[in-house]
Amino acid sequence: QVQLVESGGGLVQPGGSLRLSCAASGIFFSLSTMAWYRQAPGEQRELVAEITRTGGMSYANSAKGRFTNSRDNARKTVSLQMNSLKPEDTAVYYCSAVDISSRRFWGQGTQVTVSA
Repeated sequence: QVQLVESGGGLVQPGGSLRLSCAASGIFFSLSTMAWYRQAPGEQRELVAEITRTGGMSYANSAKGRFTNSRDNARKTVSLQMNSLKPEDTAVYYCSAVDISSRRFWGQGTQVTVSA
């Protein structure tokens, strides 16, 4: 049974930072592509950052220069460091994994609210 458990969300002021983490189990983590998505109220879920099994990274334009994605294969975790947060970053953030059979799995999500 695959489980992805996010943590680290919360309320932060504009310009602040948060670090999200996702702990994976039940999956061959080192061979999986890991990603962060977010979904704001009334909006579609969108890709924020992705890191492949070989360490290749991609970011949404809105995240470039502010967010840093990383993975620790030994701990089976992926982390998203978010700096210079803006109110428009407010959303539920989801951890996603795509395994070697191209199956996608989702975490339960963690709320990030950027507000003064």
